[in-house]
Amino acid sequence: MTLRVTDLAVARGGVPVLDGVTFAVAPGTALILRGPNGAGKTTLLRCIAGLQPPLSGRIDGAEETIAYAGHADGLKAMLSVRENLEFWAQVFGQTDIAPALIAYDLEPLQNRLAGTLSAGQKRRLGLARLMVTGRPVWVLDEPTVSLDVAAVELFAAAVTAHLAGGGMALIATHINLGLDAQTFDITPFRAKLSQRSAASDEAFL
Repeated sequence: MTLRVTDLAVARGGVPVLDGVTFAVAPGTALILRGPNGAGKTTLLRCIAGLQPPLSGRIDGAEETIAYAGHADGLKAMLSVRENLEFWAQVFGQTDIAPALIAYDLEPLQNRLAGTLSAGQKRRLGLARLMVTGRPVWVLDEPTVSLDVAAVELFAAAVTAHLAGGGMALIATHINLGLDAQTFDITPFRAKLSQRSAASDEAFL
């Protein structure tokens, strides 16, 4: 099933930030979101992932298909690397965590407590969670934060393998991941100043 976003409007703190956003992500493809800081990339991704409602528009093909990775790694500090992945696999009705351990070079760390990992290691574990969800649509917000060059390559390889298996990826990033992907610039969809001003005024009424 294709993920389709049609004429979507989203707000941050009650203030419209994007309006009329329309795109589609087909199976086996990735879409890279671009735009300046503060333009609304995170708000858009959170809306698509179902973490906040849109102001208007449609999102089709998202229910029970999306695995989201935001700025937080979503780890339990007192569980080991293996236990964290096993926990998330169970949440999504999955069992096999071995491919995730291998893809992100986490096998040597699998018995370490997540709370003792470096920032980059935590990020690798946070991204590995996507692989144990069994969900076809990966929605990622700046996934390479804290990753070194080698870890970025691991991430890109994991995404490439996911796409090769018919999965989809929607990624907000400022760096070139070397993926065969289209780019979608959200800048033309920023809400007009009049919309923002009206919303701000209403907050005080």
